[in-house]
Amino acid sequence: MLRFFKSSLPAQLLALLVLVLALRLPLLWMGLPVTAAELRALLVGERLHGGALPYRDLYDGTAPLAAATFAVLDAVVARPVWLYRLVALLLLLVQAMRLNLVFNRYDVHPERGYLAALTYLLVGSVSTDLDALSPLLLGHTFIIFALSALLPTSREGYDNRRLFRAGFLIGVGALCYLPLSLFVIVGLFAVVIFAANSFRSSLLLLCGFFFPYALAATFFFYTGALPGFVQFHLQPGLTDLIASGLPAGLQLRLLIVPGVVLALGLIRSLGTPLGLVFQIKFRQMMLVWLVVAIATAAVERGAAPGVLVLLLPPLAYFSLFLWQRAPRNWMLELLLLLVLNAAVVLRYRAQVPRLEALLHMPAESRFGLQPDPRYASLRGQTLLILGPDDRAYFNNHPATPYLDWALSQVDFGHLNEYAAVVRVAQKMGPVPPAYLLDQSAQVPRLKQLLPGIFGPYEPTGLPGLYRRLPKQ
Repeated sequence: MLRFFKSSLPAQLLALLVLVLALRLPLLWMGLPVTAAELRALLVGERLHGGALPYRDLYDGTAPLAAATFAVLDAVVARPVWLYRLVALLLLLVQAMRLNLVFNRYDVHPERGYLAALTYLLVGSVSTDLDALSPLLLGHTFIIFALSALLPTSREGYDNRRLFRAGFLIGVGALCYLPLSLFVIVGLFAVVIFAANSFRSSLLLLCGFFFPYALAATFFFYTGALPGFVQFHLQPGLTDLIASGLPAGLQLRLLIVPGVVLALGLIRSLGTPLGLVFQIKFRQMMLVWLVVAIATAAVERGAAPGVLVLLLPPLAYFSLFLWQRAPRNWMLELLLLLVLNAAVVLRYRAQVPRLEALLHMPAESRFGLQPDPRYASLRGQTLLILGPDDRAYFNNHPATPYLDWALSQVDFGHLNEYAAVVRVAQKMGPVPPAYLLDQSAQVPRLKQLLPGIFGPYEPTGLPGLYRRLPKQ
């Protein structure tokens, strides 16, 4: 199997695609529950497609380019969960193929082929976390495309436009997922080891990095959303996304297979002499990439949706040393088969009776979101949820800017201030939502402060649910 994928012929590419699709598609066809991150993305896309503007008409910290992508997908199909899964699969395939192409084109390793893409896709299939479209997965695609622009900078004046493009792509990635901005460190390190004029080249890279944010800030300034952009996207720092919902213990156990492959590749790479100076420098850059990837994952304490994708590029690179020729090639073939079998077992453990208990690893689908059965009769209504549980939005539509309850505390957490009360009145809009779901006991106080808006809401008999009565 290793010998087959060490060739770079079209037949090997076709076989790789068939293998990966056979591994991933059956579970997608059987269906996976919607994750918390996917539900938030669906709601953001729906609101933006309906005409809302991020950070001005929506209290949410989703990065602007990711939010725009969700709006475009919602314009294709309403609540497009299947489309999210398809786009996530395509993004992972594009990342693997692009990285493999860069490795082959620049001869970063003496051996060529599709082994890097094979390892990338096999290990990326261990968890269903990468089957869901997330801002991190979207932004990471731009980081992969930035890699090739960082490499041909071996002497001063060598097409420095590539450095600007590399910084620009990293900046675009950060506009999808803010912690990806840490990858500018990888770019600066590449400049130091590859470019002759490090200072000027670093300035070009940084100018390219800040350019997308300058464009975004200009757009939000002219649309009146710049204060919200700073408040909801930049001020929270690098921790502005919701967690994946998986327990920390399960996430760590899911990293055992990637961690073992990465550790074995690292150990063998450090003992492998490389003939070309470029190959040595590239290995140094991938070590820095690995450190930055771990730091980016640690920003969200490893709980960001799709966090496994950060480890895949360095893992794919160092695995090339693991799969290179050895006196006992049959051991490497056996190891690759073990990785493939581990991906199959971990991915489909929920379909095999008692396998989850045997592995002490409940399936990720156990932690997916399901509609709240208490409000099953509420469908197709405009709704405002005053609390952190968004499940009632499964079959209903958000009708106010207050989507993220934590961010909404800038208003609802300061109702003793006149300015906050005024903002609540303005944000409720000319047509308030038909229903309120009060999870934080806010309605009685809101009725006192804003009787004209919240006075018509009366209890329905369901816990915390209020219905707006028509005016007499």
